[in-house]
Order: sequence, then C-alpha cells, then structure tokens
Amino acid sequence: MASNASLSRSVIEAVAAREGVPATELPEPLARAVDPDALDSLFNHSAGHVLFTYEGYEVCVSSTGDVSLTPTEGR
Repeated sequence: MASNASLSRSVIEAVAAREGVPATELPEPLARAVDPDALDSLFNHSAGHVLFTYEGYEVCVSSTGDVSLTPTEGR
C-alpha cells in the first residue's frame, strides 16, 4: 500500500489491478461490501485484520496496510 493511500483506496486499486481494469471501471462500489470510512479508521488504535467479500474476492486487509485477494468459489 502506498504510504499515503487509504485502506479503502488500496482495496479498490488491488481489485482493479487483479481484474485488469481502471479503478473507476469496477462495476460495484466498495460501499456495497464494506463502509469505506469505517475501514479507513478501523486500525487507528489497534492491530489485526478484517475479511470481507468484494467483486468475487475474499479481501483481507491488515492493520499494516497489506491487502490480499483470494478468489471466491465459482470465480
């Protein structure tokens, strides 16, 4: 993740890169999967990770800013 990028932006960019499309061309907004503001502030004072499904991927976001994508079944 870029040092100044929000976690929500990092998720959008990771999924777009995996799909081979610009971030603006993802069909579903991230807000349909998770509250972007909540995601961005989740790790302000804690460590850990969060999992959610977005655009056919299980997304794992860690408090260190790492974003990993695992295709869901049927993808």
